[in-house]
Amino acid sequence: MQIMIVGAGLVGHYLCEKFSIEGQEVILIDRDKEKLQRIERELNIMTVHGSGASARTLAEAGIARTDLFIAVTDSDEVNLVSCIMSRQYDVKTRIARVRNEDFLTPGVSLNEEALGIDLIISPDWAMVEVIIKLAHASEAFYTSEFANGQVLLIGYQVHEDNPFIGLNLFELKQQHSTRQYVITAIIRDGKTIIPHGASTIQAGDKIYLMILKKDMGQVEQLFKIASHLPRKVFIIGGSNIGYMVARQLEELNIEVKIVEADAERCDFLSENLGQSIVLNFDGLDAHDLLEEGIEFADLVISVTGSDTTNILSSLLAKHHGAKRCITKITRHDFVPMLGKLGIDVALSPRQVAADMILRYVRRGSIISVATILDTDTEVMEVKVPDHESFNQVPIKDLACPSGVLIGVVVRDQQAFIPSGGTIIKPGDTLVTFFTQDVTKDVEDFFSPNE
Repeated sequence: MQIMIVGAGLVGHYLCEKFSIEGQEVILIDRDKEKLQRIERELNIMTVHGSGASARTLAEAGIARTDLFIAVTDSDEVNLVSCIMSRQYDVKTRIARVRNEDFLTPGVSLNEEALGIDLIISPDWAMVEVIIKLAHASEAFYTSEFANGQVLLIGYQVHEDNPFIGLNLFELKQQHSTRQYVITAIIRDGKTIIPHGASTIQAGDKIYLMILKKDMGQVEQLFKIASHLPRKVFIIGGSNIGYMVARQLEELNIEVKIVEADAERCDFLSENLGQSIVLNFDGLDAHDLLEEGIEFADLVISVTGSDTTNILSSLLAKHHGAKRCITKITRHDFVPMLGKLGIDVALSPRQVAADMILRYVRRGSIISVATILDTDTEVMEVKVPDHESFNQVPIKDLACPSGVLIGVVVRDQQAFIPSGGTIIKPGDTLVTFFTQDVTKDVEDFFSPNE
Protein backbone atom coordinates (compact mmCIF):
# COMPACT_ATOMS: atom_id res chain seq x y z
CA MET A 1 0.00 0.00 0.00
CA GLN A 2 1.31 3.46 -0.88
CA ILE A 3 0.77 6.05 1.86
CA MET A 4 1.30 9.77 1.36
CA ILE A 5 1.73 11.94 4.47
CA VAL A 6 1.74 15.75 4.32
CA GLY A 7 3.45 17.31 7.33
CA ALA A 8 6.71 16.22 8.99
CA GLY A 9 5.78 17.32 12.52
CA LEU A 10 5.50 14.98 15.48
CA VAL A 11 2.32 13.30 14.19
CA GLY A 12 3.64 12.91 10.66
CA HIS A 13 7.01 11.62 11.85
CA TYR A 14 5.36 9.09 14.17
CA LEU A 15 3.02 7.83 11.45
CA CYS A 16 5.94 7.51 9.01
CA GLU A 17 7.82 5.45 11.57
CA LYS A 18 4.83 3.17 12.21
CA PHE A 19 4.01 2.55 8.55
CA SER A 20 7.67 2.11 7.63
CA ILE A 21 8.11 -0.60 10.26
CA GLU A 22 5.06 -2.37 8.81
CA GLY A 23 6.73 -2.42 5.39
CA GLN A 24 4.38 0.08 3.74
CA GLU A 25 5.55 2.39 0.95
CA VAL A 26 5.59 5.83 2.57
CA ILE A 27 6.00 9.25 0.93
CA LEU A 28 6.41 12.29 3.19
CA ILE A 29 5.85 15.87 1.95
CA ASP A 30 6.97 18.96 3.86
CA ARG A 31 8.35 22.45 3.23
CA ASP A 32 11.19 22.02 5.75
CA LYS A 33 14.07 20.50 3.79
CA GLU A 34 16.33 19.91 6.81
CA LYS A 35 13.59 18.08 8.67
CA LEU A 36 12.93 15.86 5.66
CA GLN A 37 16.62 15.01 5.32
CA ARG A 38 16.82 14.06 9.01
CA ILE A 39 13.74 11.82 8.82
CA GLU A 40 14.93 10.22 5.57
CA ARG A 41 18.18 9.22 7.31
CA GLU A 42 16.21 7.64 10.17
CA LEU A 43 13.47 5.85 8.23
CA ASN A 44 13.09 3.83 5.06
CA ILE A 45 10.75 6.29 3.35
CA MET A 46 10.75 8.68 0.38
CA THR A 47 10.57 12.44 1.03
CA VAL A 48 9.40 15.26 -1.24
CA HIS A 49 10.22 18.90 -0.58
CA GLY A 50 7.26 21.19 -1.24
CA SER A 51 3.77 22.22 -0.17
CA GLY A 52 1.03 19.65 0.27
CA ALA A 53 -1.39 22.23 -1.11
CA SER A 54 0.48 22.32 -4.45
CA ALA A 55 -1.00 20.23 -7.25
CA ARG A 56 2.42 19.94 -8.88
CA THR A 57 4.04 18.69 -5.66
CA LEU A 58 1.31 16.10 -5.13
CA ALA A 59 1.59 14.89 -8.73
CA GLU A 60 5.39 14.63 -8.56
CA ALA A 61 5.12 12.72 -5.28
CA GLY A 62 2.87 10.10 -6.90
CA ILE A 63 -0.62 11.01 -5.68
CA ALA A 64 -2.11 9.02 -8.58
CA ARG A 65 -0.76 5.79 -7.09
CA THR A 66 -1.63 6.60 -3.46
CA ASP A 67 -4.04 4.44 -1.45
CA LEU A 68 -4.01 6.39 1.83
CA PHE A 69 -3.57 10.17 2.09
CA ILE A 70 -2.97 11.81 5.49
CA ALA A 71 -2.56 15.59 5.94
CA VAL A 72 -1.22 16.54 9.40
CA THR A 73 0.54 19.90 9.01
CA ASP A 74 0.02 22.70 11.55
CA SER A 75 -2.29 24.48 9.08
CA ASP A 76 -5.97 23.51 8.83
CA GLU A 77 -6.14 25.15 5.42
CA VAL A 78 -3.21 23.17 3.96
CA ASN A 79 -4.59 19.92 5.37
CA LEU A 80 -8.08 20.46 4.00
CA VAL A 81 -6.99 21.85 0.61
CA SER A 82 -4.53 18.99 0.03
CA CYS A 83 -7.20 16.40 0.89
CA ILE A 84 -9.72 18.10 -1.40
CA MET A 85 -7.16 18.21 -4.22
CA SER A 86 -6.54 14.48 -3.81
CA ARG A 87 -10.20 13.80 -4.67
CA GLN A 88 -9.45 13.97 -8.40
CA TYR A 89 -7.27 10.89 -7.98
CA ASP A 90 -8.28 7.37 -7.01
CA VAL A 91 -7.21 7.72 -3.37
CA LYS A 92 -9.15 5.24 -1.23
CA THR A 93 -8.88 7.02 2.14
CA ARG A 94 -8.28 10.69 3.04
CA ILE A 95 -7.56 11.91 6.58
CA ALA A 96 -7.04 15.51 7.72
CA ARG A 97 -6.05 16.95 11.10
CA VAL A 98 -7.76 20.23 12.01
CA ARG A 99 -8.05 22.50 15.04
CA ASN A 100 -11.09 24.58 14.10
CA GLU A 101 -14.17 23.13 15.83
CA ASP A 102 -16.42 24.24 12.96
CA PHE A 103 -15.18 21.32 10.86
CA LEU A 104 -15.99 18.83 13.63
CA THR A 105 -19.62 19.78 14.32
CA PRO A 106 -22.25 17.48 12.77
CA GLY A 107 -24.66 19.25 10.47
CA VAL A 108 -22.46 22.19 9.54
CA SER A 109 -21.81 22.91 5.86
CA LEU A 110 -18.08 22.17 6.04
CA ASN A 111 -17.91 18.69 7.55
CA GLU A 112 -16.34 15.39 6.49
CA GLU A 113 -19.13 14.43 4.11
CA ALA A 114 -19.29 17.81 2.39
CA LEU A 115 -15.52 17.99 1.97
CA GLY A 116 -15.20 14.41 0.76
CA ILE A 117 -12.75 13.54 3.55
CA ASP A 118 -13.06 10.19 5.29
CA LEU A 119 -11.82 11.34 8.69
CA ILE A 120 -11.30 14.80 10.18
CA ILE A 121 -9.53 14.59 13.50
CA SER A 122 -8.73 17.22 16.12
CA PRO A 123 -5.89 16.64 18.61
CA ASP A 124 -7.82 18.70 21.17
CA TRP A 125 -11.01 16.66 20.82
CA ALA A 126 -8.98 13.45 20.90
CA MET A 127 -7.37 14.56 24.16
CA VAL A 128 -10.74 15.48 25.68
CA GLU A 129 -12.14 12.05 24.80
CA VAL A 130 -9.20 10.27 26.46
CA ILE A 131 -9.31 12.49 29.58
CA ILE A 132 -13.04 11.89 30.11
CA LYS A 133 -12.56 8.12 29.76
CA LEU A 134 -9.77 8.27 32.33
CA ALA A 135 -11.99 10.31 34.66
CA HIS A 136 -14.53 7.47 34.61
CA ALA A 137 -11.84 4.82 35.21
CA SER A 138 -10.27 6.66 38.11
CA GLU A 139 -7.78 3.92 38.99
CA ALA A 140 -6.56 3.41 35.42
CA PHE A 141 -3.67 5.11 33.66
CA TYR A 142 -4.81 3.91 30.23
CA THR A 143 -8.12 2.95 28.68
CA SER A 144 -9.14 2.29 25.10
CA GLU A 145 -12.12 0.69 23.35
CA PHE A 146 -12.21 -1.99 20.65
CA ALA A 147 -14.80 -4.16 18.89
CA ASN A 148 -17.26 -1.26 18.50
CA GLY A 149 -17.00 -0.36 22.16
CA GLN A 150 -17.65 -3.84 23.57
CA VAL A 151 -14.03 -4.45 24.60
CA LEU A 152 -11.76 -2.41 26.87
CA LEU A 153 -8.01 -2.52 27.08
CA ILE A 154 -7.29 -0.94 30.43
CA GLY A 155 -4.03 -0.31 32.28
CA TYR A 156 -3.62 -0.36 36.07
CA GLN A 157 -0.64 0.30 38.34
CA VAL A 158 0.04 -2.48 40.87
CA HIS A 159 0.48 -0.79 44.24
CA GLU A 160 2.39 -2.23 47.19
CA ASP A 161 -0.79 -3.19 49.07
CA ASN A 162 -2.21 -5.27 46.20
CA PRO A 163 -3.02 -8.80 47.52
CA PHE A 164 -1.94 -10.46 44.25
CA ILE A 165 1.71 -9.40 44.46
CA GLY A 166 3.89 -12.50 44.18
CA LEU A 167 1.20 -14.61 42.52
CA ASN A 168 1.71 -15.94 39.03
CA LEU A 169 -0.95 -15.91 36.31
CA PHE A 170 -1.73 -19.60 36.79
CA GLU A 171 -2.48 -18.98 40.49
CA LEU A 172 -4.60 -15.96 39.58
CA LYS A 173 -6.56 -18.10 37.14
CA GLN A 174 -7.28 -20.60 39.92
CA GLN A 175 -8.58 -17.81 42.15
CA HIS A 176 -10.61 -16.22 39.35
CA SER A 177 -12.16 -19.27 37.74
CA THR A 178 -14.57 -17.31 35.53
CA ARG A 179 -12.81 -15.92 32.46
CA GLN A 180 -13.64 -12.23 32.73
CA TYR A 181 -10.26 -10.82 31.72
CA VAL A 182 -6.94 -11.51 30.03
CA ILE A 183 -3.68 -9.96 31.27
CA THR A 184 -2.15 -9.01 27.95
CA ALA A 185 1.04 -7.28 29.09
CA ILE A 186 3.12 -6.38 32.12
CA ILE A 187 5.32 -3.28 31.93
CA ARG A 188 8.21 -3.61 34.39
CA ASP A 189 11.16 -1.22 34.58
CA GLY A 190 10.18 0.20 31.20
CA LYS A 191 10.23 -3.21 29.50
CA THR A 192 7.24 -5.07 28.07
CA ILE A 193 6.55 -8.64 29.18
CA ILE A 194 4.01 -10.68 27.24
CA PRO A 195 2.97 -12.90 30.15
CA HIS A 196 2.51 -16.66 30.42
CA GLY A 197 1.28 -18.88 33.24
CA ALA A 198 4.46 -18.60 35.31
CA SER A 199 4.68 -14.78 35.05
CA THR A 200 4.28 -13.11 38.45
CA ILE A 201 2.74 -9.82 39.50
CA GLN A 202 5.13 -7.45 41.29
CA ALA A 203 4.68 -4.13 43.08
CA GLY A 204 5.15 -1.23 40.67
CA ASP A 205 4.12 -3.24 37.61
CA LYS A 206 1.81 -1.69 35.06
CA ILE A 207 -0.60 -4.36 33.87
CA TYR A 208 -2.86 -4.21 30.83
CA LEU A 209 -6.14 -6.12 31.06
CA MET A 210 -8.41 -6.93 28.14
CA ILE A 211 -11.98 -7.13 29.41
CA LEU A 212 -15.55 -6.82 28.23
CA LYS A 213 -16.78 -3.31 28.95
CA LYS A 214 -19.83 -4.63 30.76
CA ASP A 215 -17.59 -6.60 33.16
CA MET A 216 -15.34 -3.69 34.18
CA GLY A 217 -16.87 -3.33 37.64
CA GLN A 218 -16.58 -7.04 38.39
CA VAL A 219 -12.98 -7.23 37.17
CA GLU A 220 -11.99 -4.24 39.30
CA GLN A 221 -13.56 -6.00 42.30
CA LEU A 222 -11.47 -9.09 41.59
CA PHE A 223 -8.29 -6.99 41.58
CA LYS A 224 -9.36 -4.97 44.66
CA ILE A 225 -9.66 -1.81 42.56
CA ALA A 226 -12.45 0.73 42.97
CA SER A 227 -12.84 3.24 40.15
CA HIS A 228 -15.33 6.05 40.63
CA LEU A 229 -16.08 9.45 39.19
CA PRO A 230 -14.12 12.24 40.90
CA ARG A 231 -16.13 14.64 43.05
CA LYS A 232 -13.72 17.59 42.92
CA VAL A 233 -11.62 18.40 39.86
CA PHE A 234 -9.08 21.16 39.29
CA ILE A 235 -8.25 22.05 35.68
CA ILE A 236 -5.02 24.00 35.28
CA GLY A 237 -5.28 25.91 32.01
CA GLY A 238 -8.34 27.34 30.29
CA SER A 239 -7.26 26.27 26.80
CA ASN A 240 -9.67 24.61 24.37
CA ILE A 241 -8.91 21.29 26.01
CA GLY A 242 -9.51 22.63 29.52
CA TYR A 243 -12.72 24.34 28.44
CA MET A 244 -14.13 21.28 26.67
CA VAL A 245 -13.22 18.96 29.55
CA ALA A 246 -14.92 21.34 32.02
CA ARG A 247 -18.09 21.32 29.92
CA GLN A 248 -18.25 17.55 29.90
CA LEU A 249 -17.49 17.23 33.60
CA GLU A 250 -20.29 19.71 34.35
CA GLU A 251 -22.70 17.35 32.59
CA LEU A 252 -21.63 14.66 35.07
CA ASN A 253 -22.40 17.02 37.99
CA ILE A 254 -18.76 17.13 39.07
CA GLU A 255 -17.44 20.13 41.01
CA VAL A 256 -14.94 21.86 38.71
CA LYS A 257 -12.48 24.68 39.36
CA ILE A 258 -10.57 25.92 36.33
CA VAL A 259 -7.39 27.99 36.81
CA GLU A 260 -6.37 30.40 34.02
CA ALA A 261 -3.77 33.20 34.18
CA ASP A 262 -5.18 35.23 31.28
CA ALA A 263 -7.99 37.55 32.43
CA GLU A 264 -9.58 37.82 28.97
CA ARG A 265 -9.73 34.04 28.65
CA CYS A 266 -11.28 33.89 32.13
CA ASP A 267 -14.08 36.14 30.89
CA PHE A 268 -14.75 33.71 28.04
CA LEU A 269 -14.75 30.74 30.41
CA SER A 270 -17.09 32.44 32.87
CA GLU A 271 -19.54 33.34 30.10
CA ASN A 272 -19.57 29.90 28.48
CA LEU A 273 -19.36 27.50 31.42
CA GLY A 274 -22.22 26.74 33.75
CA GLN A 275 -21.34 25.64 37.28
CA SER A 276 -17.53 25.65 36.98
CA ILE A 277 -15.65 28.14 39.17
CA VAL A 278 -13.14 30.14 37.09
CA LEU A 279 -10.03 31.29 38.98
CA ASN A 280 -7.75 33.99 37.56
CA PHE A 281 -4.23 33.21 38.77
CA ASP A 282 -1.10 31.31 37.76
CA GLY A 283 -1.30 27.52 37.95
CA LEU A 284 2.04 27.46 39.78
CA ASP A 285 0.89 29.76 42.58
CA ALA A 286 0.90 27.35 45.55
CA HIS A 287 -0.65 29.87 47.94
CA ASP A 288 -3.70 30.50 45.73
CA LEU A 289 -4.07 26.80 44.90
CA LEU A 290 -4.08 25.86 48.59
CA GLU A 291 -6.58 28.61 49.36
CA GLU A 292 -8.91 27.06 46.77
CA GLY A 293 -8.47 23.55 48.21
CA ILE A 294 -6.14 21.83 45.73
CA GLU A 295 -5.18 19.37 48.48
CA PHE A 296 -8.74 17.99 48.47
CA ALA A 297 -8.90 17.47 44.71
CA ASP A 298 -9.73 13.98 43.49
CA LEU A 299 -8.29 14.82 40.08
CA VAL A 300 -6.03 17.57 38.73
CA ILE A 301 -5.89 18.01 34.94
CA SER A 302 -2.99 20.20 33.75
CA VAL A 303 -3.51 21.31 30.15
CA THR A 304 -1.82 24.70 29.70
CA GLY A 305 0.26 25.46 26.63
CA SER A 306 3.49 24.97 28.60
CA ASP A 307 4.96 21.54 29.34
CA THR A 308 6.91 23.04 32.24
CA THR A 309 3.79 24.51 33.84
CA ASN A 310 1.84 21.29 33.34
CA ILE A 311 4.53 19.13 34.92
CA LEU A 312 5.25 21.46 37.84
CA SER A 313 1.59 22.17 38.61
CA SER A 314 0.88 18.43 38.66
CA LEU A 315 3.82 17.77 40.99
CA LEU A 316 2.74 20.66 43.20
CA ALA A 317 -0.80 19.33 43.43
CA LYS A 318 0.38 15.79 44.23
CA HIS A 319 2.80 17.13 46.87
CA HIS A 320 -0.04 18.88 48.67
CA GLY A 321 -2.34 15.85 48.65
CA ALA A 322 -4.28 15.77 45.38
CA LYS A 323 -5.21 12.15 44.67
CA ARG A 324 -4.54 11.93 40.94
CA CYS A 325 -3.24 14.02 38.06
CA ILE A 326 -3.49 13.90 34.29
CA THR A 327 -0.77 15.93 32.59
CA LYS A 328 -0.61 17.15 29.00
CA ILE A 329 2.90 17.11 27.54
CA THR A 330 3.93 18.04 24.02
CA ARG A 331 7.36 16.42 24.15
CA HIS A 332 6.42 12.77 23.86
CA ASP A 333 9.97 11.61 24.63
CA PHE A 334 9.56 13.00 28.17
CA VAL A 335 6.49 10.87 28.90
CA PRO A 336 8.24 7.69 30.19
CA MET A 337 10.16 9.57 32.90
CA LEU A 338 7.14 11.39 34.31
CA GLY A 339 5.76 8.31 36.04
CA LYS A 340 8.92 8.09 38.12
CA LEU A 341 8.28 11.66 39.27
CA GLY A 342 4.85 10.72 40.60
CA ILE A 343 2.67 11.91 37.72
CA ASP A 344 -0.17 9.42 37.26
CA VAL A 345 -1.03 9.91 33.58
CA ALA A 346 0.96 11.83 30.95
CA LEU A 347 -0.74 12.45 27.61
CA SER A 348 0.68 13.81 24.38
CA PRO A 349 -2.04 15.36 22.16
CA ARG A 350 -0.14 14.57 18.99
CA GLN A 351 0.49 11.00 20.08
CA VAL A 352 -3.18 10.55 20.95
CA ALA A 353 -4.21 11.97 17.56
CA ALA A 354 -1.75 9.72 15.73
CA ASP A 355 -3.11 6.71 17.60
CA MET A 356 -6.66 7.58 16.55
CA ILE A 357 -5.54 7.88 12.92
CA LEU A 358 -3.90 4.46 13.10
CA ARG A 359 -7.14 2.97 14.43
CA TYR A 360 -9.06 4.30 11.47
CA VAL A 361 -6.75 2.84 8.85
CA ARG A 362 -8.03 -0.49 7.54
CA ARG A 363 -6.03 -3.02 5.59
CA GLY A 364 -7.51 -6.19 4.05
CA SER A 365 -8.55 -8.71 6.69
CA ILE A 366 -7.04 -6.40 9.34
CA ILE A 367 -9.91 -4.33 10.73
CA SER A 368 -7.82 -1.92 12.77
CA VAL A 369 -4.49 -1.54 14.51
CA ALA A 370 -3.80 0.61 17.57
CA THR A 371 -0.44 1.33 19.17
CA ILE A 372 -0.48 1.36 22.97
CA LEU A 373 1.03 4.63 24.13
CA ASP A 374 4.49 4.47 25.70
CA THR A 375 4.98 0.75 25.05
CA ASP A 376 6.24 -1.34 22.15
CA THR A 377 2.91 -3.18 21.87
CA GLU A 378 -0.12 -3.08 19.63
CA VAL A 379 -3.71 -4.25 19.55
CA MET A 380 -5.02 -5.57 16.26
CA GLU A 381 -8.61 -6.41 15.39
CA VAL A 382 -8.46 -9.05 12.69
CA LYS A 383 -11.16 -10.90 10.82
CA VAL A 384 -10.61 -14.66 10.62
CA PRO A 385 -10.21 -15.40 6.89
CA ASP A 386 -12.20 -18.04 5.07
CA HIS A 387 -9.29 -20.43 4.83
CA GLU A 388 -8.97 -24.09 5.82
CA SER A 389 -6.14 -23.35 8.26
CA PHE A 390 -8.60 -21.32 10.41
CA ASN A 391 -11.74 -23.43 10.06
CA GLN A 392 -12.92 -25.08 13.30
CA VAL A 393 -9.49 -24.79 14.93
CA PRO A 394 -9.06 -24.36 18.72
CA ILE A 395 -7.13 -21.22 19.66
CA LYS A 396 -4.43 -23.31 21.37
CA ASP A 397 -3.73 -25.08 18.07
CA LEU A 398 -3.36 -21.92 15.98
CA ALA A 399 0.23 -21.52 14.83
CA CYS A 400 0.24 -17.80 15.69
CA PRO A 401 3.53 -15.87 15.67
CA SER A 402 5.37 -16.07 18.98
CA GLY A 403 4.08 -13.75 21.71
CA VAL A 404 0.63 -13.11 20.23
CA LEU A 405 -2.27 -13.16 22.70
CA ILE A 406 -5.88 -13.53 21.58
CA GLY A 407 -7.85 -11.63 24.19
CA VAL A 408 -11.38 -11.48 22.78
CA VAL A 409 -13.47 -13.19 20.11
CA VAL A 410 -16.37 -11.34 18.48
CA ARG A 411 -18.95 -13.62 16.84
CA ASP A 412 -22.33 -12.50 15.51
CA GLN A 413 -21.59 -9.03 16.96
CA GLN A 414 -21.18 -10.45 20.48
CA ALA A 415 -17.80 -10.35 22.26
CA PHE A 416 -16.55 -12.97 24.71
CA ILE A 417 -13.31 -13.90 26.48
CA PRO A 418 -12.03 -17.18 24.94
CA SER A 419 -10.07 -20.08 26.40
CA GLY A 420 -7.42 -22.16 24.69
CA GLY A 421 -10.09 -24.63 23.68
CA THR A 422 -12.36 -22.06 22.03
CA ILE A 423 -13.04 -23.03 18.41
CA ILE A 424 -12.68 -20.15 15.97
CA LYS A 425 -14.61 -19.83 12.73
CA PRO A 426 -14.13 -17.87 9.50
CA GLY A 427 -15.82 -14.51 9.93
CA ASP A 428 -14.99 -14.21 13.64
CA THR A 429 -13.17 -11.07 14.73
CA LEU A 430 -10.19 -11.58 17.05
CA VAL A 431 -8.81 -8.82 19.25
CA THR A 432 -5.12 -9.65 19.53
CA PHE A 433 -2.23 -8.17 21.52
CA PHE A 434 1.46 -8.41 20.60
CA THR A 435 4.79 -6.57 20.47
CA GLN A 436 5.50 -4.32 17.49
CA ASP A 437 8.40 -6.44 16.24
CA VAL A 438 5.97 -9.13 15.07
CA THR A 439 3.39 -6.80 13.47
CA LYS A 440 4.25 -7.87 9.93
CA ASP A 441 4.22 -11.55 10.94
CA VAL A 442 0.74 -11.15 12.45
CA GLU A 443 -0.59 -9.41 9.34
CA ASP A 444 0.85 -12.12 7.10
CA PHE A 445 -0.53 -14.87 9.34
CA PHE A 446 -4.08 -13.55 9.15
CA SER A 447 -3.85 -12.76 5.44
CA PRO A 448 -2.97 -16.19 3.99
CA ASN A 449 -2.50 -16.55 0.27
CA GLU A 450 -5.34 -18.36 -1.33
